[in-house]
Amino acid sequence: MAELNGDQIPLCYEKIAPYIHRTPVLTSRLINEITGAEVYFKCENFQRMGAYKMRGATHALLCLSEQERSRGVVTHSSGNFAQALALAAKSLGVKAHIVMPTTAPEVKKKGVVEYGGIIYECEPTLYARNAKAEEIQSRTGAAFLHPSNDPDVILGQGTAAYELLQDQPDLDCILTPVGGGGLIAGTALAADFMNPSVEVLGTEPFAVDDAYRSLISGRIEGNETTDTIADGLKTQLGSNTFPVIRKYVKKIIRVEEEEIVEAMRLIWERMKIIVEPSSAVALAGLYRDRADFKGKKVGIIISGGNVDLGHLPF
Repeated sequence: MAELNGDQIPLCYEKIAPYIHRTPVLTSRLINEITGAEVYFKCENFQRMGAYKMRGATHALLCLSEQERSRGVVTHSSGNFAQALALAAKSLGVKAHIVMPTTAPEVKKKGVVEYGGIIYECEPTLYARNAKAEEIQSRTGAAFLHPSNDPDVILGQGTAAYELLQDQPDLDCILTPVGGGGLIAGTALAADFMNPSVEVLGTEPFAVDDAYRSLISGRIEGNETTDTIADGLKTQLGSNTFPVIRKYVKKIIRVEEEEIVEAMRLIWERMKIIVEPSSAVALAGLYRDRADFKGKKVGIIISGGNVDLGHLPF
């Protein structure tokens, strides 16, 4: 595939629009006061299946040929892409094979089953995920769709920022959480297309700060641990996401675990909406570096709201 460009996003959006929700943009007077910025939350927790990943999964499926779709699809994911692909596949009448680590949150496993996906559990390592996905692929002929590094997934994820910038074209910057990099890469492409003066910034936990280190070293770094409450951000950057991030993203803000919990609690209490820990990382980053954002118009992409209510951190 040719180099990813933001001008591919409008066509992508046209394709997926019948299958996704256009999510609301919310504000909070109190959060504006606390941060000193004018903050606009793009609420992908209200997306179908509860996360932005519905966009990329749907686009990737629609880009497959009918013959490819007839053989099914396979992916590996700890949760949100698993649910997204299962639901998108159900909408299009496609069989979805989902490899999930044994440590994946029960609420996300339940979602996959309810959306008709077939779960295959594996050990919580990248090697185990890939090995199981490859075995299913060779046995069934299913097309493999990577949860963050697939180019069609990246373009689909960019449609959240595309909508946000239609609603708020004069933002100074957009903050997103960073895991595999699909959301921030797609957001950067959309911003470059819609308004190149909009700065895109990443946020991630100190415990899994591979994107921060990758930007410094110029190569994809891994993580020694995955000890973070932000379960959606434990993956690392890929060969397609990293070049886009290097080109367009100048800064990654790192946050502590307690800052994530505090930001999550603030959103729940003050905005009355359910967000998962990974989503709260962006607000935690804004608050941590609030002096840099004073007086600015800031977009935050709330990535999802699939929370195990039996294991809240507060």
